[in-house]
Amino acid sequence: MEALVKDSNKQQKDFYWVDDREPHFQRRKDIMADHPEVKKLFGTDPKLKYVTVLLVVAQLTIAYFIGQLSWLPFLLVTYVVGATIGQALFLAIHEITHNLAFKSKKYNNVLALIANLPIVVPFAISFKIYHGMHHWDQGKDGIDTDIPTELEANIFTGIFGKLFWFFNQILAYAFRPVLVKPIKLEKWQIYNIIFQIAAMAIYLPFVGWSGLLFLLLSIFFAGSIHPTAGHFISEHYVFEEGQETYSYYGPLNKITFNVGYHNEHHDFPGIPGSRLPALKETAPEYYDQLHSYTSWTGVIFKFIFNREISLFSRTKRK
Repeated sequence: MEALVKDSNKQQKDFYWVDDREPHFQRRKDIMADHPEVKKLFGTDPKLKYVTVLLVVAQLTIAYFIGQLSWLPFLLVTYVVGATIGQALFLAIHEITHNLAFKSKKYNNVLALIANLPIVVPFAISFKIYHGMHHWDQGKDGIDTDIPTELEANIFTGIFGKLFWFFNQILAYAFRPVLVKPIKLEKWQIYNIIFQIAAMAIYLPFVGWSGLLFLLLSIFFAGSIHPTAGHFISEHYVFEEGQETYSYYGPLNKITFNVGYHNEHHDFPGIPGSRLPALKETAPEYYDQLHSYTSWTGVIFKFIFNREISLFSRTKRK
């Protein structure tokens, strides 16, 4: 149990500050000592590359035909289908970021560029860099850009403030990293930008404004009021004092590469999502006692309407 150094009377005014190491390092060591067989779960997921390409083709195909719909069916298809595929693509890139599609880093990067196509904005390689910081320096002030800034937490307060922030949280995730922790462009980021611009220059004239709107709204909805967007909140927002990371064991894992198994993922980022349930089954004594969720929608509602939960409800380290 982590030692919290936050005054409970200041629950809406400061983060949970801790002075110990993130919990996953020690748990990983303990599980490896007690269950060395988990090493068999490491490696790539042979199906990941095929599923990723299928999602890309599906999203780009829908964008091509969706202009034939009137505005209401357009919005329904975008929210129900487009946003769901968009979230799946986000999480496919998350898997690829950990080099879980191929053994070669180069091939994983190429697949990330392909997965990025329907997202319109080139972000996959930058996400890989920032996500690595999130794992290896979890909660570190000024490094882990997954955590809201103090300015965000002070502005978006109360039910309506949190609702507005959650509705637009995709924008926070897009702009916060470059403001909190600017990084120099490296060659694969440049490749990402060039490839995306070239691909969109060729593709967008065929789908027109309706296709572009579909792609952009799909990504916006995926990071907004959408059931799968609950994972952004459920993963690290402190709903139980003393616990920093949380898992979700519900049905939406089937369409999100098991990202809900988030304690398991942070403990062993080298195990693909498809094998994280096997990790939990192998070492249940380490996971069953942790607070977890079965509904991302429930997490969203609790985040918005529970006055004790705010954007400050995150664990930070100096």
